[in-house]
Amino acid sequence: MRAIITISIFLISIYAEEPVAVKITDAISHIYTIDSGKMVKVHRIQDTANRLTDDFTKTSRVCPPFCIQPTKVREGIQNIEELELLNFMKEDVVEGRGIVVDARLKSWFEFETIPSAINIPFTLIERATKSRVERLFSILGMKIKSDGSWDFSGAKRLAVFCNGVWCKQSKIFINSMVEHGYPEDKILYYRSGFQGWKLLGLTTTVHKEVKER
Repeated sequence: MRAIITISIFLISIYAEEPVAVKITDAISHIYTIDSGKMVKVHRIQDTANRLTDDFTKTSRVCPPFCIQPTKVREGIQNIEELELLNFMKEDVVEGRGIVVDARLKSWFEFETIPSAINIPFTLIERATKSRVERLFSILGMKIKSDGSWDFSGAKRLAVFCNGVWCKQSKIFINSMVEHGYPEDKILYYRSGFQGWKLLGLTTTVHKEVKER
């Protein structure tokens, strides 16, 4: 599988390249990741006159509940921003050792999200019973030993985000995961979240058809 993906990316890079006006960095114009089993090219919008027009243009949401979140969401949790997340998507996700987690509610995820993200709503883990936590952790790669204890050596690395620096859903998700036993060193926090991602004009995906009324 990985070999096929690598060959496909190589062929696309040869035959489908176009001049890029808006790169990610001087050296990087785009990356590839996997979303719903398909290869996706992630880049920035090339229209230099593009402006945000949706809810993510808002600057002054009522606080509480929409208060600015601390940079350090929890001791032991590493913070990342866009370049680190892109590298995570390109390497950890493609190679199967990492997952980008959209911790928002399902409706937000389906409407628009970051490529390669899967939806684990913060409410699911916040209110979970031990048996549900065990099932979730097993899906994420945790093994149950013969004595019933949990082995996280093969568990996935998680890059977690929600709506932005004013959104506490990632904080709730991360704290709940750690308190249930998921290792802190396997969790990354993308604090700028979806608003930060959109502000930079990076590729987004839609997982549910939005029909006109």
